[in-house]
Amino acid sequence: MSQHFETQAIRTQAAKSGNREHSVPLYLTSSFTFENAEQAKALFNDEEDGNIYSRFSNPNSSELIDKIAHLEGVEDGIATATGMAAMFGSMAALLRQGDHILAARSLFGSTHQLLTQIFPRWGITHTYADISRTHEWESLIKPETKMIFVETPSNPGLEIIDLEWLGELAKAHNLILVVDNCFATPYLQQPAKWGAHIVTHSATKFIDGQGRVLGGLIMGSKELIKDVRFFSRHTGPAISPFNAWILSKSLETLALRMDKHCENALKIAEYLEGHAELEGVKYPFLQSHPQYDLAKKQMKLGGGILTFIVKGGAERCSKFINQLNTLSVTANLGDTRSIVTHPATTTHSKLSSEERKRVGIDDGLIRLSVGLENVNDIIEDLEQALKASK
Repeated sequence: MSQHFETQAIRTQAAKSGNREHSVPLYLTSSFTFENAEQAKALFNDEEDGNIYSRFSNPNSSELIDKIAHLEGVEDGIATATGMAAMFGSMAALLRQGDHILAARSLFGSTHQLLTQIFPRWGITHTYADISRTHEWESLIKPETKMIFVETPSNPGLEIIDLEWLGELAKAHNLILVVDNCFATPYLQQPAKWGAHIVTHSATKFIDGQGRVLGGLIMGSKELIKDVRFFSRHTGPAISPFNAWILSKSLETLALRMDKHCENALKIAEYLEGHAELEGVKYPFLQSHPQYDLAKKQMKLGGGILTFIVKGGAERCSKFINQLNTLSVTANLGDTRSIVTHPATTTHSKLSSEERKRVGIDDGLIRLSVGLENVNDIIEDLEQALKASK
């Protein structure tokens, strides 16, 4: 029987323990016992399915993976301890020395550091391409190119790339397409539907939704995940059973939460657009967004993140942030609580000023992760801080 997103997110559960529980229990165990020596041998030889050690698998992480696989429309996956473990594993597990990555220039700061500082140590190179200049991408593919890596919407610039076009490009050149779907979540967008081979998440963000635990996800075909699983099993980025349990429970309310995040974000974006103290506002479902039509094509709603540029640059941004009374100031996002971040001095501070400029991070840019508070209270706090920072 075909089930809707909300039903799958609630009803996909791990096997019952035999105690007739309605909510899946926590499996806080480092290892699992074997019925006999023969079963131990069969499990280690992959002749029998089952749990061995929680670094390899655990009923809680398996349930989380099964849920996301259903929601993303993919076959299999790996749950990791953090979002960055997922970003790293999705690339490192599938690449070798001498391979080349074609990546969208607009990336989260730590992902940028992976490409520019970590992977070059192992002979893995990259080329950046601009999302706004897709006509140049094919010419940047080299004989040694093995992978395309993108975020859409991007962090923090909210750039949108055409996933259908990108899927066709990857197919034409036999490349692995990896899409970071963190900002959209599987509720708003399913990159695999457009040709992505691997879909990654920082589950710390909207999937958790309450700023409690860390987690990451690498989802894709059984063939590719087999290599990712081997890599993860022996490098150890396993998610804890407790965090996996929290994230699995969080998925039960993801659709409800994302509907409200998106509703609030659109109202705030519409309110701020044209504000006298701002140079601009960006949100995927604002008609002024450069890729508005594309966002409407491949996203159900516009997401819970918007950005705006405060007149007066970084100095004015500091004053603005210090005048906030309700909103939180932190580098996280996707929380029930609205969060303000100044990327130029925090999440993307390791980029040079030229690099930040090239990915659209103005010194006056503020990233707003819109929470679930009453939207009028959010707007009032923003308005008060803008007036007080003049």
